[in-house]
Amino acid sequence: SDLQDANALTFVPRTGVANADAQAGTARALVNAMVIGVTEGFTKKLQLVGVGYRAQMKGNVVALSLGYSHPIEHTLPAGVTGECPSQTEIVLKSADKQLIGQVAADIRAYRRPEPYKGKGVRYSDEVVRTKEAKKK
Repeated sequence: SDLQDANALTFVPRTGVANADAQAGTARALVNAMVIGVTEGFTKKLQLVGVGYRAQMKGNVVALSLGYSHPIEHTLPAGVTGECPSQTEIVLKSADKQLIGQVAADIRAYRRPEPYKGKGVRYSDEVVRTKEAKKK
């Protein structure tokens, strides 16, 4: 039930289906994300906060040193490119909104921002709420 007119896709909820409005809206949003992905692309910026926390690109592999005894090598899937403008920044680019979000979340999961100093991997637009340390 897609009505085609002047290069526009229209999504209309099917009658008699319980959550038709939600399904139509979801389909519209997913297709819209695909169109934006192909025309402009999506970017996710990650920041590394903490002494000695570093990132660098080796081909399609992000090499992270996050205070563990070993470096972490995260291979980027096909369709996602990465670059490190500085040692504490990772910029991911992709046409697939879901995939880039998942990759960014996977990298962040290696060292999530902790609540006392805010050290760890965070999204550039993420606000980390810090707590006061316990006082004697």
